[in-house]
Amino acid sequence: MTEPTGNDPGDRGRIAAIVPAAGRGERLGPGVAKALRTLGGVPILVHAVRALAAARSVDLVVVAAPEESVDDVRVMLADLSTEAEIVIVAGGETRQDSVARALLALPQDVEVVLVHDAARPLVPPDVVDRVASSVVAGSDAVIPVLPIVDTVKEVDDEGIVVRTLDRSVLQAVQTPQGFRRSALQLAHARSDGEDATDDAGLVERMAIPVHVVAGHEEAFKITRPMDLVLAEAILVRRRAGGVVG
Repeated sequence: MTEPTGNDPGDRGRIAAIVPAAGRGERLGPGVAKALRTLGGVPILVHAVRALAAARSVDLVVVAAPEESVDDVRVMLADLSTEAEIVIVAGGETRQDSVARALLALPQDVEVVLVHDAARPLVPPDVVDRVASSVVAGSDAVIPVLPIVDTVKEVDDEGIVVRTLDRSVLQAVQTPQGFRRSALQLAHARSDGEDATDDAGLVERMAIPVHVVAGHEEAFKITRPMDLVLAEAILVRRRAGGVVG
């Protein structure tokens, strides 16, 4: 059964964006945390925070940084020119732990929470505003998505195709994901340590409807070295067009 979470589209409150950025990102190779690696000479995390802060809807950005790098991240973001408030907290061992810690740091007047992967540094601010607006309008949970363009097959443990899935009903999920604060807090409180690949997955377990809005191709996740190459190309194009990045 869906639990009421006190939606009131007329009571906006403040909107906060949480950035879990404590992950190591081993698929990019050994070294510093993924979010602290550079893209166009600037840490990936800085790009992500700048994109969130540039959105009209975001009042506060809370970054869950690697515990050993909290002071470095604070200095890194200190000179970021933005009207949004930026707060740094120590992240946890897992993504869920980091989000939970960031939730504890939110002021009481925050009503809407966005959760954004630091590894999606090029998300357009319009996507951020689209997600936030849908929550403000009354949705408890909202995710940006893109249609699946590849054929997707289910494969068993022996490497045999079981079936071909109908891609017309499949969507690739991006971030930021937006939530009524009470819904997200309840989802984390009831997770009992169960792992989920995203926060929407935790909310789904409580039978709370998760709505979708249009995502954007440039909001892809940097996971492998080739993703960095693509991100660099997009950044060069943006800078050539006069976009700060």
